[in-house]
Amino acid sequence: MKISIHAGLATPSTNKSNNHAHILQVLLLFLMGMILMPLNAVAATMDPTAVKWHPGHYYIIRGAKKNNADYLSEVYSELNATPALKGMMIRYFWNDLEKAKGVYDFSSIDKRLAELSARGKRLVIQVQTKSFNGRQVVPNYMKTVEYEGGEFNISDYGNNVVTGRNIKLWNSQVQNRLTALFKAMGKRYNSHPYFQGIGMIETAMGVPIKPLTNAQIAEFYNNKINVQKQMRLSFPNTMTIQETNYPRPILASFVGKLRNIGTALSSPDLFIEEKGLNFQGTKYDPHKGVYNYYEDFSGLIPMVPTVMPDNYKNTRGDGKGYVPTVSQILVFARDKLNANYIFWTREKHYKQVLEVLNWKEQRNTRAGGLNAACPRAYSSCVN
Repeated sequence: MKISIHAGLATPSTNKSNNHAHILQVLLLFLMGMILMPLNAVAATMDPTAVKWHPGHYYIIRGAKKNNADYLSEVYSELNATPALKGMMIRYFWNDLEKAKGVYDFSSIDKRLAELSARGKRLVIQVQTKSFNGRQVVPNYMKTVEYEGGEFNISDYGNNVVTGRNIKLWNSQVQNRLTALFKAMGKRYNSHPYFQGIGMIETAMGVPIKPLTNAQIAEFYNNKINVQKQMRLSFPNTMTIQETNYPRPILASFVGKLRNIGTALSSPDLFIEEKGLNFQGTKYDPHKGVYNYYEDFSGLIPMVPTVMPDNYKNTRGDGKGYVPTVSQILVFARDKLNANYIFWTREKHYKQVLEVLNWKEQRNTRAGGLNAACPRAYSSCVN
C-alpha cells in the first residue's frame, strides 16, 4: 500500500498501512531510546566543573615573534618532534587584546590556537599587565581621570629612570575592565579542548617612580585576588595561573588565597640558588620565599614554574651563582617545586632543552616525567 509523506508524518491510505506505520514509529522510538540512554547517562554524570588537565612541558615563545610565520614554522617543527612538549605559552599585553573599551581583538590567539590544535598541541595565554621596557600596557581609553591614567611608571633600581609600567589595580574601575577582558576570553575559549591555561604576570610591582601609599599597595593585591576569583568563574574548565614572587611579607596570605580559589602557582623565574625565593624564614623574619609554598601546597593546586632566559645563565639573579645545566633546572623544578607543568622560554638554549626533553625519562611518560596527579582543588580532571 502507498504511504504519503507530509511534514515528516506518515499519513496512511488504509488501516493496514496505519498499523504498519504505528509499529514502525514504536520501533524507531525504541531504537532511539536505546541509543540516547547511554549518552544521557554520561551527560548526567559528567562534572561541569572538570578541568582540562595535560601536564608536562611547554614552550614560551618570543612575544615579538608570535605572529611571525617563519619563526612559528620552526617552533611547530620542534613541537612535533618532541612528545614531551605539550604546547606553548604566548604572552599578550592588555592593550594588544583590547583596542577600545569592550572592543577585543583575539585574532592572533585564534590563529595560534587553530594551528596548535591541528598538531594536537595546546595553548596557554598570559595577559601582561606589567612591562619592563617602558611600553604602555593599558588600552588608550584608560588614560583618563576615571582610571587615574590606568598605569604607573616603575624603575627596577629606584633611580627615577622609567624602566617599565604597571597597572593601577587599586582603582576599582581598572579592576573591572581587567575582569571584563577575562570574562570575554572565558566566553570564547573556556570550552575549547586545546585551550589549556590563562594567567597573569608576576606579583612584584617594581619600584614606583612616584611612591604609593600603603592603602594603594594593599588594595593592589586585594584586587589581584579579586581578578583571580573572577577568572576562575570565567574559566571553570581551564587552568588559571598567577605568577608569584614578591613581596615576601604578603605571600602567606596571598598564596593561601590562591589555594582557596584553585589558582595554579607559578613563578616568573627559576633561580635555583636565589635567596629571596628559597628563604625559609626565621624567628626574626618569618616571611618565607615563594618556593617553600610549592611544597606546602603540592597536590592541592597546580604547580607550574617558569624558566626565563636569565635562569639558563646563572642560579642567582645577581650572577654570583653558577651556570646550571638544563637537566639541573629540570630536577629542581620537578623534585623541589613538585612541578606539574614547566614553561621553558625558547631562547638560545632551546637546543639543550629539546635534547633533555627527548631523553626517555621525559619522552616516554605521560607528563614528561613531571607529577601528573589531578590537584585536589579540582573536582575532577579531563585528560
